[in-house]
Amino acid sequence: MNKELEVTLTQEQDFRFTIDFGGGIPLLHGDEAPPLGGGTGPTPVQLLAAAAGNCLCDSLHFALKKFKQDAQGISAKVAATTGRNAEGRLRVTGIQAELRFGAPAAAIEHLDRVLGQFESFCTVAQSIGQSIPMTVLVYDGAGVKVR
Repeated sequence: MNKELEVTLTQEQDFRFTIDFGGGIPLLHGDEAPPLGGGTGPTPVQLLAAAAGNCLCDSLHFALKKFKQDAQGISAKVAATTGRNAEGRLRVTGIQAELRFGAPAAAIEHLDRVLGQFESFCTVAQSIGQSIPMTVLVYDGAGVKVR
């Protein structure tokens, strides 16, 4: 079954748009960075990176909860790299996400299974990853790279 989600964008001025998610969710304002735009809101590339990071965090949380594990908080830092394609057009050429959870790895039971499956739950990152190379790293509360 396909599900449709709708977002409404309305131009305010130049590259600044109001983004309405509906359902009582507060409006968001997107804009391009100077000199093209006014820099008054996140750029589309930042929104893409945020969407990927948010979905990855949600998916990691979901996978941990399946095994009744408490990560003691999850955070992510996502970097989107841009570059020019063959026609000279600016494109997102890669995304790197670093996820961190607060607990030490030794405190998480079935961590290998959690890490082996969480990405497959992420609708956004899995969709983006079909056309943009993505790297996902995971660190525990002690800063140890666990994936």
